[in-house]
Amino acid sequence: MTQHRFPEGFLWGASTSAFQVEGGYDEGGKGPATTDRGPGRPGIADNKIASDHYHHWREDVDLMAELGIKVYRMGFAWSRIMPDASGDPNPEGLAFYDQLIDYLLERGIEPLVTLYHFECPSALVETFGGWKSRKMIDFYVRYAEICFTHFKGRVKRWVTVNEQLIATSAPSNTGDTETDPRQRQKNAYQMSYHVALAEHRAIACLRQIDPDAQIGPVVAMQVVNPRTSASADVLAAMNAEEMMQNYLLDLSVRGDISPYARYYLEREGFYPVVECGDHDILVATRPDFLGVNYYFSNCAHERTEPIRFDRFPPWSGGDFELCDNPAIAPTEWMSNGIDPLGLRVGMRKLYDRYQLPMIVTENGMALSESLDEENRVHDAVRIEYLSRHLGEVEELIREGYPVFGYCVWSLMDLCSSHQGFTKRYGLLYVDRTETDAKQCARFRKDSFFWYQDVIRENGLPC
Repeated sequence: MTQHRFPEGFLWGASTSAFQVEGGYDEGGKGPATTDRGPGRPGIADNKIASDHYHHWREDVDLMAELGIKVYRMGFAWSRIMPDASGDPNPEGLAFYDQLIDYLLERGIEPLVTLYHFECPSALVETFGGWKSRKMIDFYVRYAEICFTHFKGRVKRWVTVNEQLIATSAPSNTGDTETDPRQRQKNAYQMSYHVALAEHRAIACLRQIDPDAQIGPVVAMQVVNPRTSASADVLAAMNAEEMMQNYLLDLSVRGDISPYARYYLEREGFYPVVECGDHDILVATRPDFLGVNYYFSNCAHERTEPIRFDRFPPWSGGDFELCDNPAIAPTEWMSNGIDPLGLRVGMRKLYDRYQLPMIVTENGMALSESLDEENRVHDAVRIEYLSRHLGEVEELIREGYPVFGYCVWSLMDLCSSHQGFTKRYGLLYVDRTETDAKQCARFRKDSFFWYQDVIRENGLPC
């Protein structure tokens, strides 16, 4: 029995990313990628095998069908489709995704495909510096064109870039080896500008190739609360949201940035190099939807110490300083704690600013887990986390906001960007350790069965 039902056609889903689940790093003609090393620490799993989805894909799709999801938010590995700097597609890479996409459709599951989820072909970094160079824009558009053409009619929704905030600031993703702190910051802002240009050109490309398909960015949604009610802290929280989220999304959606973002970048010497004609590219297209990733809120206060340019943006701060929220207790893997209402607060702000339909593309709870004697995982804490956040999605819809889907992060345990398999998010337990991949067998957690019931009833239980 359910208290409230979600709208008919609501897209219940689950998410993964290619580099965190696929493995098969040197199979099928795949080229090296910036993310192949994973956390890069002794005793922590890397992405070379990951969850071994490359060899378990059919079983994984069958489990998705059993779960009942309507959409699978997945990623293509750029380095599997374009393994080198020639710009030529890899037939084996396309064939792998052909079989996966076709079987998803056969099982009644819509693929929502992310083109760029942190994973960058190493050849492009080694040849011309990756996103630091404008050459990267042409390679991304070529990659997008290959995908749009090859999967036309089968993939109806595309994601341009996942979490540009992380994609262009973490050297493990970009391959940037710059050691000077201020130059590294400048590089990050230049890369984010190039990514935005690439996004808009890709949108224009899709409009030509498959005008019935939709496309949009995925944002790492930033809900920044002021530490106190003092106006200085309120302003600091506004500045944090501006530079951690709005600056990037304004470029991706509106094609321009706010006066404050422009002021900050010019003041610090970080304003990107702009070429003639760029503005026309940035304002010529507009995304169809906005994907939202949300795990926790942030907190900020007035800056009292010098900006830490030795930290990667935006954690270096700016006209704000991030801090712990005194009203929220931390968890094992989430130092910011759990704030379900923040999901509704942030998505309201996003819709008011951009007026785009929204889908929650990532929302999940990290736990340290192991199988019990009956090969079960009793993850009641995760179920509570998901239930409370889905309750806020329900409220958003009731308030009239256009939220058309929700994807749990993640379908299965995957290789965390920093903690390998010690930190687990999945509805499915992947049986492997940090140093022994074993068979990567899948086991259904309690949350799998709970989510299955939610989907079946199209709503939360009373």
